Amino acid sequence: MSAHILRIESLRAQNYRALRDVQIKGITPLTVFLGPNGSGKSTIFDVFAFLSECFSAGLRKAWDRRGRFKELRTRGADGPIVFELKYREEPGSPLITYHLAIDEESKGPFVSEEWLQWRRGKQGKPFRFLNFRQGKGNVVSGDMPDGGKPISEGLASREMIAVNTLGQLAKHPRVSALRQFVTGWYLSYLTTEHSRGAPEAGAQERLSATGDNLPNVIQYLKERHGRRLRRILDTLSRRVPRLESVDAEIMADGRLLLQIKDAPFTQPILAKYASDGTLKMLAYLTVLYDPEPPQLVGIEEPENHLHPRLLPELAEECRTASARTQLMVTTHSPFFVNGLKSEELWVFYRDEMGYTQAVKAAGMKGVKDFMRHGAQLGQLWMEGHFPVGDPLTASGGPRTSRKA
Repeated sequence: MSAHILRIESLRAQNYRALRDVQIKGITPLTVFLGPNGSGKSTIFDVFAFLSECFSAGLRKAWDRRGRFKELRTRGADGPIVFELKYREEPGSPLITYHLAIDEESKGPFVSEEWLQWRRGKQGKPFRFLNFRQGKGNVVSGDMPDGGKPISEGLASREMIAVNTLGQLAKHPRVSALRQFVTGWYLSYLTTEHSRGAPEAGAQERLSATGDNLPNVIQYLKERHGRRLRRILDTLSRRVPRLESVDAEIMADGRLLLQIKDAPFTQPILAKYASDGTLKMLAYLTVLYDPEPPQLVGIEEPENHLHPRLLPELAEECRTASARTQLMVTTHSPFFVNGLKSEELWVFYRDEMGYTQAVKAAGMKGVKDFMRHGAQLGQLWMEGHFPVGDPLTASGGPRTSRKA
């Protein structure tokens, strides 16, 4: 694990699908997005997926996969799609802003503008140490780039991302830190169908996005991190009654079988016969207890296949893990929300124009007072104390917008 954790403090997205102009400020180590179907919370999740794919697979591939400008740009909007991240490389370090604007022409997508800037101290003037327009620009190298001289650079193509290209060079440590951060994001789309398979044997450090290598990760933990695996299984056994052990066994044909044993029985069962909830919880725990976690983990709708009583405890597991990584989670579940603090929850809805808006639960009138007297967030949401986010009232929008 790295010596420090780069953390995002703010995200702004413009002209990306329903996100006409959405800004999430004060992002916490654990941040959860709640809202009705179609409210835009999964689109925020896809912002991270899109950026990650742009860095790992290239802009054009990420662009084409999502239907290009026709499907990506907000309906009725003009201009480029813009993303802006504000982050710190470690606590107390300068706040850095990354700005990326993407446009399209007949030949395909291109980066119309890209820059990195920081402000050292509260009174200092922002200094751009990377500044590119359509494949041409300049960058300042060194650990403290505001003391250096800009060097002109040209990229081979306008669709190349400057941070992804120049971040591979050791002489640009600030740029490199962002590149390593984005390329290392882990975004989970776990399905129990994939985790029931029998992959080829071989230890693997990290769970795949779908969870199809769960037996390989268990093998890796068994061989390299026995104590960590024991903690995972101890936690799992407290959530799943009578579960005794989980093992990955290599078959004669070289495949790997995940086996789960219940306490009353002498023989384990194969993972393909285990309950969806057991496999889903096991998969989540391997992510949350990763010995060397990625610096950002995204989990979409963890409540699927899990008993509601387990969800507040899963939220607490997420908060514990957020000491070593940053977690972004989408959910529909009031039971998961019951395990959250008001600063950790953002509620999404569509305004009258059809654009996504986001409100932090901590800023909602009365929420903090209710919680000081013992109320839980999920209860407050279900009882109608949130001004937005109820799919049966004003389509999830503000109640005050309903007029006779």
